[in-house]
Amino acid sequence: MLIGAHVSPAGGPASAVQRGVERGARAIQIFNQNPRAWKPRDYTAEEIAAYHAAIGACDVDALLIHAVYLLNCASDDREIRANTLRSLIASLRAGDQLGAHAVVLHPGSAKTGEVGAAIARAGEIIAEALAESDGCALHLENTAGAGGTLGRSFEELSSLLEAAGGDERLGLCLDSCHLLASGFEIRTRDGLTQVLDECAALVGLQRLGSLHLNDSQTPLGSNRDRHANVGEGELGEAGCAVFLSEPRFEGLPLVLETPGLKRSGPTAQELALTRALRARGVAARAVR
Repeated sequence: MLIGAHVSPAGGPASAVQRGVERGARAIQIFNQNPRAWKPRDYTAEEIAAYHAAIGACDVDALLIHAVYLLNCASDDREIRANTLRSLIASLRAGDQLGAHAVVLHPGSAKTGEVGAAIARAGEIIAEALAESDGCALHLENTAGAGGTLGRSFEELSSLLEAAGGDERLGLCLDSCHLLASGFEIRTRDGLTQVLDECAALVGLQRLGSLHLNDSQTPLGSNRDRHANVGEGELGEAGCAVFLSEPRFEGLPLVLETPGLKRSGPTAQELALTRALRARGVAARAVR
């Protein structure tokens, strides 16, 4: 498991690598454009070269690019869908240039509209974005289930993958906070096993490509996306240890998106705690 953190991309992707190194990260995740603006960020040849030099000289093994939250592939507003498509293509092309493990995408929201039609619209945008990029994988992230957000269940995620054409570049990013908030009991080994068995049956574990570890401020089934620092929420240290030690997650990049002690993101200390919890969970499984 490649344990890492979401870090700031300020100063370019090579600077993001350095922030990962400072935290002891094996994986990093960045936004590739301003999260509050539609304008895509194009990296210069110099920035791309500096990034490859930086990541080649350290222990960071994987980069995830998180598409910004403005995107809504499922919107019934043509302008929003057009902006979403342009931004998503830019993210995937940045992933190609940087050799990213994947772009992570919140599939979108039906708002108050019909879910089936929203899934069809989202699938069309995703398929077109893949066609306009070369090889970077795209991981659809499960959601906490608030409002009309798509991806709250494995049935919805399966439908989204099918609507997007089932391209082999499509995968899943599972977020621990979102799973708990959408009603999946993942705090025990038996509970997490059942959840992943359901994922295997409806989506296929070959699609599972990345992970987010976030504790949850809100309880099981709350449908509220409120991240807490590792071990300080409804998952607790025990639940986080279970999630971190799941054998079927072996080898995947796992990124913390937690608030951090000063609300500036995951720290080196939190990553160290995460590694310790993984070791605790692995040891517990070994004596079961």
